[in-house]
Amino acid sequence: MDNRDLMGFARDRLRGKWGVAAATFLVYMVLSFVLNAIPVIGWIGSFLIAGPLLAGLHIFSLSVVRDRVIATGQLFEGFSFFANGLVAYILTTIFILLWSLLLFVPGVMAAFSYSMTFFILADNRDLDGLEAIRRSKAMMYGHRWRLCCLVGRFTWWILLGIITCGIGFIWVGPYLMVSVARFYEELGGTTRDGRQPYSELTPAG
Repeated sequence: MDNRDLMGFARDRLRGKWGVAAATFLVYMVLSFVLNAIPVIGWIGSFLIAGPLLAGLHIFSLSVVRDRVIATGQLFEGFSFFANGLVAYILTTIFILLWSLLLFVPGVMAAFSYSMTFFILADNRDLDGLEAIRRSKAMMYGHRWRLCCLVGRFTWWILLGIITCGIGFIWVGPYLMVSVARFYEELGGTTRDGRQPYSELTPAG
């Protein structure tokens, strides 16, 4: 599939499921907003649950792609492997910040290198965060530009979300996430037994 086909696939999979998808992203956004609005303690709490919540969001998105039963409660499934999600979030944040200290572009490229981390964790929940990052880098080797172009196709949708004070993201979020989830499967994905049906060549930096 090219990027347009990936987006078309996402729309097809979300047909009849937009209500549940929007509700799931709304809960995610509200939780993040409320916690961040609480001085100090809220920021710490937001940081601690960010990884598990992201993992849950990726589990939900993969369920849509795989045409499985979906529910807003999947957002909290990431807490069943809390430590792995937290470690993955902390390390990806640190690595992206360090690359960003060099220049903006290396930071963006690093973000794309680590972009499959939580999809990999969703499929391999016993995997430690650092190994998930390593596999994401291997998986994205030679594919970062294509993902960049896919995300770029959502520019106007993202601007719409900003113009509507975030309300538009309730629908833009699922559309983008499911498109990227399908991209992940196009690259081969990972299996629950830890096999990697994708190249394990030297990962991109």
